[in-house]
Amino acid sequence: MPVRIYRPRTPQGAIVWMHGGGFVMGGVDVEHPWVSRVAADTNALVVSVEYRLAPEDRFPAALDDAYAALVWTADQAAALGIDTERIAVAGHSAGATLAAAVALRARAKQGPRICFQLLNQPALDDRQTTWSAREFTDTVFLTREKVAASWRHYLGDTTAGPYAAPARAEDLSGLPPAYIATAELDPNRDEAIEYALRMLQSGVSVELHQWAGTFHGSQAILTADVSQRQLTEIGAVLVRALAPRSNAEATAVNA
Repeated sequence: MPVRIYRPRTPQGAIVWMHGGGFVMGGVDVEHPWVSRVAADTNALVVSVEYRLAPEDRFPAALDDAYAALVWTADQAAALGIDTERIAVAGHSAGATLAAAVALRARAKQGPRICFQLLNQPALDDRQTTWSAREFTDTVFLTREKVAASWRHYLGDTTAGPYAAPARAEDLSGLPPAYIATAELDPNRDEAIEYALRMLQSGVSVELHQWAGTFHGSQAILTADVSQRQLTEIGAVLVRALAPRSNAEATAVNA
């Protein structure tokens, strides 16, 4: 599994980044404009993951690759010059889905500690029963038909569980702190908001930003003012999340 590493001289933590593309397309080259900006803004080491794509490789191939990248990053922390207590997972769209699923798997397997999860416009629920999923059937870039096709190609004959569709997880307690961003005109909007609320109700610290006037994937239009604001905010959020903590702060967070 190839990864692309963005490595500053003195990295301030690490980010394992999963690209978008509905589980069936995309890659580290497509994601490069965003990831290079994030790496520059955060001065973090970024591991951009070229995970396997459906329908040739269905669930759990992409999740296995994403989790393997997290484990590798933690195992190689000394060689990479990073602190294992300051590793975040992040992604756009399907990549955000994988980031959320990696956090769930790491919790269940008592795997590497994740200090933060950044989920930008995640697709979290294959059932598509929310208001936005029902009403936004023909929005720009992402239609209801495309959402259904994405899940169909990803899951195949597999019945979705929480590692495929994180919204199906019954228990969200003990997950890493999160930043969730949604687009106003996105079929996936409400499931992400509901996931944020459920994490909050489970005692997880969450920052939620609903970007007015945007649609799913609109951040790819880098010349747009709102895209620049999104990039700036994501960088600032990750800088705060990866900042070194005092012993007192670390004790309070882990309590």
